[in-house]
Amino acid sequence: MDFTPSAKVTELSGRVTEFMERFVYPNERAHYEAIEASGDRHHRPALLEELKELARGAGLWNFFLPHPGHGPGLTNLEYAPLAAIMGRVVWASEVFNCSAPDTGNMEILAQYGTPEQKAQWLDPLLAGKIRSGFSMTEPMTPGSDPTQLKTRAVRDGGHYVITGRKWFTTGAMHARVLLVMAVTDPAASRHKRVSLLVVPIETPGVRIVRALPVFGHVSGPGECEVAFEDVRVPQSALLNGEGEGFAVAQARLGPGRIHHCMRAVGMAERAVEMMARRARTRMVVGGLLAEKQMVQDMIATSRIEVHAARLVMLHASWAMDTMGKKEAWPVISMAKVLCAQTACRVVDRAIQIHGALGVTDDVPLAAMWRYARILRLGDGADEVHKAKLAEHEIRHCP
Repeated sequence: MDFTPSAKVTELSGRVTEFMERFVYPNERAHYEAIEASGDRHHRPALLEELKELARGAGLWNFFLPHPGHGPGLTNLEYAPLAAIMGRVVWASEVFNCSAPDTGNMEILAQYGTPEQKAQWLDPLLAGKIRSGFSMTEPMTPGSDPTQLKTRAVRDGGHYVITGRKWFTTGAMHARVLLVMAVTDPAASRHKRVSLLVVPIETPGVRIVRALPVFGHVSGPGECEVAFEDVRVPQSALLNGEGEGFAVAQARLGPGRIHHCMRAVGMAERAVEMMARRARTRMVVGGLLAEKQMVQDMIATSRIEVHAARLVMLHASWAMDTMGKKEAWPVISMAKVLCAQTACRVVDRAIQIHGALGVTDDVPLAAMWRYARILRLGDGADEVHKAKLAEHEIRHCP
């Protein structure tokens, strides 16, 4: 295997880097200041839409979809360095229409959606005109085991009536549509109990209960708790048929996990750069931080860990391209665990080297740490992935 970027990817990486340097990094803090000034924690700054238009006009758009009809047609391995560049700023992926949960929702709409579903929802998502949410996790059931879901979708003639409660529906505050996992046949086998339904958020009975604070912070798009109270949708809202929800969700989560890994590696890379820059310029007790062996160890250890995480992430991306998502799951799980934990450790060290400044919003480290820590739970907790990996090793040992 060869991870050397192609000429196409090298050219795109240069253009994305230049865009970030010209438009994103200079406005990183301004984005949050606009939200703070509005008095609305869910305010969408005009700056974000302006940057999206610039990126779309420059052809820096929809990198994540391998289908050439929807973007540049990149493989996962080709997309990886671009996602890492975008991941250096927590909110930058949306500028290029490459942010979760929209990316995963677009992928499964493109793969499983009917022509009508694609026209109504996929096309505006691809154009960046609307946003979406994915409602799977529930407050009273383990998110790591979607076979235990309780939200029901009961057939009523040509409709389904959805009743239940979800939370951590990322982006629901600005979403126009939700993809909702619900039990359609409680008596079916555990992987055939649930279906996935496409639900416009203005459908009567859909109610956003609250945006959950995460480590005391409420994000603009929101990590939302959503109630579904006798929500009636037509049978045509089914995505890929009744009982196929688990299979479709798994198809969605594979790419979603590796995309998070790509962004986490980019974030950790930036954290290494920040701690090195801080160490080179900060005087403490008669000398630069860079001269302190403890600080040197933190920087060197971080560089080693980020390099290892990058290689594992690239290998998993390559495996998805060459073997397919289903066969590549062990290396995807390895990457998911390693990249999330690496980002947590490296960003934490960067905060430590920055001292009190590191925990403020004057630098991006606090936002980066929140993202990294959430990633150890989102799309499967570390322990779930490790348990599956251990089962795989035991089952296949000679």
